[in-house]
Amino acid sequence: MTLLQTLTEGQGTSQLLFFGLIFVVMYFFMIRPQVKKQKKERKFREELKKGDDIITIGGVHGKIVEMKDSSVTIESYGVKLKVEKSAIAMNVVSEKLS
Repeated sequence: MTLLQTLTEGQGTSQLLFFGLIFVVMYFFMIRPQVKKQKKERKFREELKKGDDIITIGGVHGKIVEMKDSSVTIESYGVKLKVEKSAIAMNVVSEKLS
């Protein structure tokens, strides 16, 4: 083997290690926190129950009067609205406790 072949083989290995390191950094700083946030939001929406005071992502305040698989019916000042569970931003009761 010549000196040139030895150097190019070493560069390939170092490039592979460099891309592997970039992936590991991206995983710990971007992918992993996003997955943790999604799990927390899913758990929050699964714990909602009838009678909870909630705020939607649109800013509508109301109380849950009916629950279905992917949607809830809320009542606000005598008006009933059907919204998706994914549109619920926070539970007012749990925010007061924390």
